[in-house]
Amino acid sequence: MSLGQRLKACRKAKKLTQLDLSETLGFNRSTYAKYETGDNEPDNQTLQKLADFFGVSVDYLLGRTDVDFIVKEDNTHYDKSPSPIDKKDTGLSEFENLFFFELDKLSEEDKKKALEHVRYLRYLAEQQK
Repeated sequence: MSLGQRLKACRKAKKLTQLDLSETLGFNRSTYAKYETGDNEPDNQTLQKLADFFGVSVDYLLGRTDVDFIVKEDNTHYDKSPSPIDKKDTGLSEFENLFFFELDKLSEEDKKKALEHVRYLRYLAEQQK
């Protein structure tokens, strides 16, 4: 996957338009659009800013790794307010919306508890087979 494809996938995962993203990060929309199409490449500082915003490594954006997340001590630098797109328009189930959009509102301890519950439910489902 190219840099542009990864940028687009990360942006869409956050349910942002190119305009939303460029305004949030202080870019010109057409400049950002050229990053996604591969017509232009961001400089190192911009690349790091994008990686930080998406919560991924620069290596992920550049295609050097497929690990698409990084663990951070403090991820409050960027505004995590909901996008203007209504979640019900995503085509995802209520469960998927909860898991993909609401999980970041939980504390780390609560995330661990939720993961334990999901693993237990998976275990129960496997036992019933």
